[in-house]
Amino acid sequence: MNIQRRRFLGLAVGVTALPATTRVARAQAYPARSVRILVATTAGGATDLAARLVAQWLTDKLGQSFFVENRPGGNNNIGTEAAARSPADGYTLFMANSVNTINASLYQKLSYNFIADFAPVVRIVRSPLLLMVHPSVPATTVPELIAYAKANPEKLSIGSGGHGSTGHMAGQLFMMLTGTRMLHVPYRGESLAMTDLLGGQVQVAFATSGSAIAYAKAGTVRTLALTTQDRLDGLDAPPLAQFLPGFEVSGWSGIVAPRHTPAAIVALLNKEINAAIADPKFRQSIADLGGSSPGGSSAEFARFLADETEKWASVVKFAGIKAE
Repeated sequence: MNIQRRRFLGLAVGVTALPATTRVARAQAYPARSVRILVATTAGGATDLAARLVAQWLTDKLGQSFFVENRPGGNNNIGTEAAARSPADGYTLFMANSVNTINASLYQKLSYNFIADFAPVVRIVRSPLLLMVHPSVPATTVPELIAYAKANPEKLSIGSGGHGSTGHMAGQLFMMLTGTRMLHVPYRGESLAMTDLLGGQVQVAFATSGSAIAYAKAGTVRTLALTTQDRLDGLDAPPLAQFLPGFEVSGWSGIVAPRHTPAAIVALLNKEINAAIADPKFRQSIADLGGSSPGGSSAEFARFLADETEKWASVVKFAGIKAE
């Protein structure tokens, strides 16, 4: 375990190690004013909508306004840097997502360190990706796709929502584990990749459930597998791990805070957001976005983030990917 990973996990452990009386005393004074939740994506996407659900819940429960502020651009880096540089007082939170753990190794010179500069609070959303192929591809199962791709290196084009996106990295992980080679075609957004998959300009894609589920259920593309163990209602697709043990990729989002945010505040936010996740209406709202709600402790979220960062670092190294 490297030094940064130990430090990150230590931040989460420190939340529970703080004496209970100290935690309560500090938490009682918070929040005394409005709290912003920075989101590094545009309004209307799954990460943004999940952040707004959390903001409304916390507003209702804690008596102060929690509001979302979008800072898109730079493949999430603009908003992430703004969050990392914010005061560690609990009045700026950040809705991190899967791209953050990818960027940690994809970019060689970031002005922040995702592992070192944030304290984890709680993971809120986990969404599977769908492994999809155009009907022209002579494969109806994952083993058939692997066999065809091996027999026809770089004949298949695999589309994604952009260089360094979760879909791009899922495809690279698939190729790393299977020894296949497909031609990556990045688009400026996943909807554009899906349009070309439907038209046959690309033949393969790993697409997030929110943008792809309608096409999958309609049968206009062939869904071979899901990238998590979660099942989606109305879709009969096996987990990819059934064919590639250990394969697990999700589009996720969760709340983190600038490093050195008081442990009492982190603990309070973790408690309140877990209460939201236990609420059936809140869980249904997340399900409507194509995901599920893991919840859990700050320490569990810290371990997840550290594991994800290490996983994507190995994929970036294997594929020789560099930020564009």
